Amino acid sequence: MKLDATQLEMLRAQLERLSKVEGGFYKRKLKGARLGSCDPQGEFEALPFTTKSELRDVYPLGISAVPEREILRIHSSSGTTGTPIIIPYTKKDIDDWAVMFKRCYEMAGITSMDRIHVTPGYGLWTAGIGFQLGAELLGAMVIPMGPGNTEKQIKMMIDLESTVLCATSSFALLLAEEIERRGIRDRIRLKKGVIGSERWGEKTRRRISGQLGIELYDIYGLTEIYGPGIGIACRCDAGMHCFDDYIYMEIIDPKTGKNLPDGEWGELVITTLQKEGAPLIRYRTHDLTRIIPGVCECGCENTRIDTLIGRTDDMIKVKGVNIYPGQVEDVLRDIDGVSSEYRIQINRVSGKDEMTLVFETDPGFEQDAMEHTVRSMFKSRVGLTVIPSAVPLGVLPRSEKKTARVQDNRN
Repeated sequence: MKLDATQLEMLRAQLERLSKVEGGFYKRKLKGARLGSCDPQGEFEALPFTTKSELRDVYPLGISAVPEREILRIHSSSGTTGTPIIIPYTKKDIDDWAVMFKRCYEMAGITSMDRIHVTPGYGLWTAGIGFQLGAELLGAMVIPMGPGNTEKQIKMMIDLESTVLCATSSFALLLAEEIERRGIRDRIRLKKGVIGSERWGEKTRRRISGQLGIELYDIYGLTEIYGPGIGIACRCDAGMHCFDDYIYMEIIDPKTGKNLPDGEWGELVITTLQKEGAPLIRYRTHDLTRIIPGVCECGCENTRIDTLIGRTDDMIKVKGVNIYPGQVEDVLRDIDGVSSEYRIQINRVSGKDEMTLVFETDPGFEQDAMEHTVRSMFKSRVGLTVIPSAVPLGVLPRSEKKTARVQDNRN
C-alpha cells in the first residue's frame, strides 16, 4: 500500500509541525525529515520505527507535541507489562476519534434509532468512552454500562431494549451463555454486536451470534492510535475497513523490518496523519495481519486489514516450536465437538517443557476420543505433541474483560 497524494501532503505537514516542537520526541528522533525527494515513498519507509518501549521511556507526557494548555484529556495503556503509556488528546483528536467511530457504526448499519449498550471499561482505558463518543455523534441512545455486574447488564438490556451490544468477545460470550441458561433470549432485543479489544476465533463468533441471534462486527483500534474505532468490518465480513484520511498502514516482516506487499502476513505499522496531541510515525503495533488487496464487495475503497491472527509478543516457544494462540484456535476450529474455550498451561518437568491444552467439549461427545483427536491434529498441524485435557462445556472460567488463555509457569 503506497501513500496517495493526499496522505503524502498530510504527512509532510505533520513532519513539518513536529520539527518545530522544541524538545519534542520526534524533533530529536527524526532530525528534520521532510520527504522532499523524488522518491517520497522510499524516503518515508526509511524513517525509523516508533516502538512501545520508546513511549514508555518518555513517560508521562514526553510524547506530547502540543502546549499543555491544548491537552483536554489523557488516556493510558494498562501498564500490566511495565510502565504505562500516556497518550494526550487535543480537542481535534477527540473530535476526529468520534468521527471515525461514527463511521464504524454506520459501516455496521447502526443508526440514530438504535440503543447502544456499552460494556467496555471507562476511565484511563480508551474503550468505553470511545464507543460512547461515536454513538452520541451518531445521535443514538447510549447505555453506558461499563464492565461487570452481569445481573444488572441483563436487566438494563431487557428494560431499555438495547439493540446493539458493544463488548469484548469474552464478555459477549459470558452474557450470551447466561441469557441462554436463563431461557430469556425472547426478551432480548439485540440485533447487532460490535466486538473488539482481543483476538477471537470463529467458534466463539458462531456461539455468540447463534446464542444471541445477532450480527457481529469486528472493530479495531489501540490506545496509542486514538483507541477502538479506527477500523471495522462491514456486512461482507471480509476484513476491517480503516480510515485512510486519518491513518496510514504498512505491513512489515517483524524480524527484518522490511515492507511486505499487500496480501502478505506480517506486523501492522501505523502512522497518524492528523493527530495533534501524540502523533505517531511508523508505530509498530505488534499486531499480525495483512492488507487485503482489491476493493471490498460493499464498494468501500478504504484500506482493509484482515482479522488479526495474533501478536508478535504473543508467541510462545515450546520444545523449540514457535506457537501463536491463533494456531491453537485454528486447530480446535476444525474439530467437531470442541467448543470455543481453551487454556494453555506450560510447565517445565524434569528439565523438559510440557504443554497442556485444556479445552471444552460440547455435550454428547466422548472426552477420551476428543483428546486423541486433538493430540493427533495438533501434532500434524503445529508439529508439537501436547497433553490434551477435555473438560465439559462451561468448566473454564469466563471473563468480563479480556481472557488470559496462556499460563506459562516456566518463569
